[in-house]
Amino acid sequence: MDMHDLWFGAFLSPEAEGRERLLRHVTLADRLGLDLVGVQDHPYQAGFLDTWTLLSVIAARTERIRLVPDVVNLPLRPPAVLARAAASLDLLSGGRVELGLGAGAFWDAIAAMGGRRLSPGESIEALAEAVTVLRALWTPGDPVVFEGNHHRLAGAAPGPFPAHPIGIWIGAIKRRMLELTGRMGDGWLPSSFYSPPGAVARQAKVLDAAAEDAGRDPAGIRRIYNVGGTFSPLPGRGFLDGPAALWAEQLTELVFEVGMTGFVLAPGEDAERDLRTFAEEVAPAVREAVAKERGEPEPVAERPVTLTPLDDLDETGRPHAPKQDPAALTPEQLRLGRHLVQVHDGYRQELRQVQDAVEQVAAGHADTGALRSAINRLSVRQNHWTLGTFCATFNRLLTVHHTIEDESMFPAVLERDSTLAPVVKKLEQEHEVIAELLDRLDAACVALLADQAAIEQVRAEVDRLVRVLSSHFAYEEEELVEPIARLGIRI
Repeated sequence: MDMHDLWFGAFLSPEAEGRERLLRHVTLADRLGLDLVGVQDHPYQAGFLDTWTLLSVIAARTERIRLVPDVVNLPLRPPAVLARAAASLDLLSGGRVELGLGAGAFWDAIAAMGGRRLSPGESIEALAEAVTVLRALWTPGDPVVFEGNHHRLAGAAPGPFPAHPIGIWIGAIKRRMLELTGRMGDGWLPSSFYSPPGAVARQAKVLDAAAEDAGRDPAGIRRIYNVGGTFSPLPGRGFLDGPAALWAEQLTELVFEVGMTGFVLAPGEDAERDLRTFAEEVAPAVREAVAKERGEPEPVAERPVTLTPLDDLDETGRPHAPKQDPAALTPEQLRLGRHLVQVHDGYRQELRQVQDAVEQVAAGHADTGALRSAINRLSVRQNHWTLGTFCATFNRLLTVHHTIEDESMFPAVLERDSTLAPVVKKLEQEHEVIAELLDRLDAACVALLADQAAIEQVRAEVDRLVRVLSSHFAYEEEELVEPIARLGIRI
């Protein structure tokens, strides 16, 4: 079995319109201790940031997370130039770059950008030649001469040389690409969106056979699985649909049955909650289970997570009630339980809009000294007013939600199951903490109307509220979704 260290990461979409949110998620992933960030590469997508430019900014904003184009669109990235770019970023980032490669797809879009339209066979041949070019230019020695059908070097000098051996991870699904990966790749990058667990297990066998035929140890090929799913208190029917414990169980199974050595999460709508759950609950559980099976010492975190504890909520003092097996619940009961999550998801979306509004105001700040400053200042004042109104609206809606819980849902829960009293009491206490945080945010928004410098205080209050609400909602769902379903309580 593969003995690579397990890596966990975030697969983020490089949408230009959501760039501030994207960078916020990147820095969060770094602070949470995730191992890598993967960024897809679609140069023909007008709404996407350029992947290499974005990775350079990510490198400057982070300290330790690895950077992976997931995967490079090779027909629009000449391998000789790509070799220089990857080596340069590896040097500048302190050896944090790995290189995902793809043979190409969406050929109409590639051709529209001036790329060559290749047949499947030609694209695979071109990728194999590109791997040769990359490695030649990363190896000290004489100028390189290479004559391929698709790529050529006529005495190109090697260098610059990466700070560490950059892994070439190939995105492969079909047989010929899998065989190429087995022969030449340092790693394999499948995705659950195209290769669900059953398919990826079959694909792994093709890769293993090709590696063995080439005289390579299949276990030496790192296997990183891009995955997506839904975190919910009750298990669903699909892959990675349920609580963190279910995720850990399914991913651990892939480590042992397929040889996976890493998992990169494409978060859902509530990206911050998903990344926290993945880093703080799923990844440690998988590492612990794998270490136990391998007979290794229990894994120890390489670095402390630098996030400030949520002292307001006293997370360590939260009571927990016993749960019944969700398998005994009917579909209608499960629907009732999941409704609480749906309600919370609405407020998570509202809070993301508050965060985005804060970043828009901050971006307007930078323009106040630019040309036509009077217009910019007027725009900033309008943005400040909009933000203040939005904050007040969100505060009012959330307060109504918590009042409904305190005066309606909680009594109904206690009436039918008194053992939940400690949990309900704790939730009510947390509602009071959240009300205080909302008051602080409202005051910061009011101050922002008069003083542009107050944007930093607004940002700090929003960030704190996001963390507290994320923790509170997760605790409430963990403790109440199953009882709401079991007791037939309608929200």
